[in-house]
Amino acid sequence: MDKSMLGDLGTLPPEDQARMSTMIEQLQVRDSLRMYNTLVERCFTDCVDTFRRKTLDKQEETCVKRCAEKFLKHSMRVGMRFAELNQGAATQDE
Repeated sequence: MDKSMLGDLGTLPPEDQARMSTMIEQLQVRDSLRMYNTLVERCFTDCVDTFRRKTLDKQEETCVKRCAEKFLKHSMRVGMRFAELNQGAATQDE
């Protein structure tokens, strides 16, 4: 996470800085896991029709790859757009 979004953590006592860093890391892990779980659930639901085999057939595998790529590109674009909006809001506040 970009520390500029949180203000100046340097003004906090060291124990509070450590606590904030731990909280930020936990939030990042949670968000990463949430995104991964959403990706798996969405692509599995959209692409896997039957359980004929232990492995995916070629069509299912292609669908899952496309779904994952599309999901990740979308997530990256949303994140970039959010950062742009955040930057614009920070600039207006100055």
